[in-house]
Parts: sequence; C-alpha cells; structure tokens
Amino acid sequence: MSALFEPITLREVTIPNRVWMPPMCQYSAEPEGPVAGAPHDWHFAHYAARATGGTGLIIVEATAVSPEGRISPYDLGLWNDTQVEAFRRITRFLTAHGTVPGVQLAHGGRKASTDQPWKGGAPLGPAARGWQPVAPSAVPFDEHHPVPTALTVDRIQEIVGQFAAAARRALAAGFEIAEIHGAHGYLINEFLSPHSNHRTDAYGGSYENRTRFTLEVVDAVREVWPEDKPVFFRVSATDWLQDGGWTTEDTVRFARDLHAHGVDLLDVSTGGNASGVTIPTGPGYQVPFAARVKAETPLRVAAVGLITEAGQAEKIVTNDEADAVLLGRELLRNPSWARHAARELGGEIRVPDQYHRSV
Repeated sequence: MSALFEPITLREVTIPNRVWMPPMCQYSAEPEGPVAGAPHDWHFAHYAARATGGTGLIIVEATAVSPEGRISPYDLGLWNDTQVEAFRRITRFLTAHGTVPGVQLAHGGRKASTDQPWKGGAPLGPAARGWQPVAPSAVPFDEHHPVPTALTVDRIQEIVGQFAAAARRALAAGFEIAEIHGAHGYLINEFLSPHSNHRTDAYGGSYENRTRFTLEVVDAVREVWPEDKPVFFRVSATDWLQDGGWTTEDTVRFARDLHAHGVDLLDVSTGGNASGVTIPTGPGYQVPFAARVKAETPLRVAAVGLITEAGQAEKIVTNDEADAVLLGRELLRNPSWARHAARELGGEIRVPDQYHRSV
C-alpha cells in the first residue's frame, strides 16, 4: 500500500491519509458588520471541493483571534459566536465526507491591516478599513509598512487570552485540530526572532525570553483544547538571514520545547519575517527543514514547499522526511489531487457515494 495513503493517528484523531491542505488565506470574508470574519458560500465551496477530492486533513486558513489580529479586513475570525455558527456548516460537511477539519489560529502582528493581494496588498490606514498594527517592538516589516505599536505586558497577556478564547470557539465550531500560527512574520514569529524582537524585558533578548510569549499561547490553547485532540504549530524554520535572525538550530531546539508543552505536530515552513531576503526555491525546497526536525526531535512533522507530484510526495513520507505533506498551490489548481495520486500510487481512498456508478 502507498505510504501516502496510510492513516495516521494523533492522540485520538485519525486522519485517513497523509495528503493535507495547509492554511491559505482567501481574503474573502465580509470586512465589517454583523457577519465580519465569518465564512460564507465561497469558503464552503472552496473547502468542500478539497474534501470531496479526498484530502485527508484540511486546515482552514489563518483565522484571527481578534479583529486587529487579521492580516486583512477580509480575513476569517473566531472572536464571536456568529463566526462559530458559520464555521459549523463547513466542519459538518468535511467530517461527513471523511476529511478531518482543522483551523489555524492567528494574529497578524506588524503585518496586519493590509489590502487584498489582488489589489496590491498594501497597508491600510483607518480611513480604508485599516487599523494600527501591534508587535513585540516598534519595528516595521519594511519601508512600506507603518511602525507598529510595541505591546505592553498587559496587552501581551490579553492576546494570550484571545488565543485561548478562539480555541474554545474552534472546538464549538466542530474543528478536530487546532494549529497555532507561528510562521511567516506574523505576531508569534515576530516574538521568536531577534530580527523583529528588540525588547529588553521578560519577552525579549535571550532565547528563553523570546519564546516565552509563544509557550504561553501554546499552554493557554492546550489547556482549553481536549486532551484527546491534537494541537499543531506552524513555524518558519529560518528567517533566511545570514545573521541576526531565527535559525534552523533554533527551530530544532524549540521543537523539543513545543513537544514538552503538548504540541503534537510541527508544520514546517520558512521565511516571511524579513523583507528583501533571497530564498532558493525549487521542488521540495523546504522539505529538508522538516526532515531535520523529524530526525532530531520527538515531534511529528509535516512538510511544505512546491510539493506537486505524487511520486515526490510518496518519497517524502516513505523516506521518513515527514509524516505528511501539505499541498498548497497544487490543491488550488487541482482539488482532486489526492484522488489522482491514489490512482497513480495504488492507494486506497474514500469515494463519495455520489461518485459511484453501477455498470
């Protein structure tokens, strides 16, 4: 049997295969009003198509823990009960069709309050539905972004509580897996990296201080998330800086800390916290980072980064470089990628009743 189509059990949640969908923002929620941040027909159709296409786990896009935590005004959120009810429609469908529903809980930090990418993605001010971003330090992402407000300790603790509250709502909405977004230059990643964290208090400076906020978030989410359900963490394994940034060695060390705090799987990506860096992309270019974490720590890992071919994905799992693969753009292009891969590799996959035809 194909390794890619073997089930995997994390705590008491069994995912039917190793073909997973990573969080990919759709920037399509209503920005204002009573249904702001709630998924609607676009989101339902988007995720339902990948579920009927055989994807084993779908992690819903970065979902903000507060209005000011949105990357854009058009992001999804889990800061109120209206959003919970809207998400239930999606999780019910995914579960009914054999796909495990997960959600990524996020805060945009200094990269929040930007426009939709197809409109240029520029920072938005208050006059254009935007707001003042916050960060560990008053250091902008680049020359085009505003200087963020440095968080006070009280505000840091408030955000920790917002992550926990969003996790409670995610559970009520029917999600089986909660992923904490600690990658791509958003708030948690900003605290981890010395490139963006210039604090001199208990939340900055040393490795222990820079990881403090993140571990407080992990502990808060793990406390409200059921013991029988897994928590994931998405990390940028490197800032791709020559010096002064978060490194692969930091990631390996931190993976051990995350495991000790109850995280079950590390979703390993890279980059996003430093502007103007050169990233050597190519097929599977981020897989070696996942492979190193898997080889040197007790954590399960998932790999990302230009994974497009069935044989390529099969090799990653078979060679024990990762426990699963997360296909982003390829699943946007082909919602039924898992079905095609199963046919190519001889894997078993559930087929919706509506697809069966008697002959």
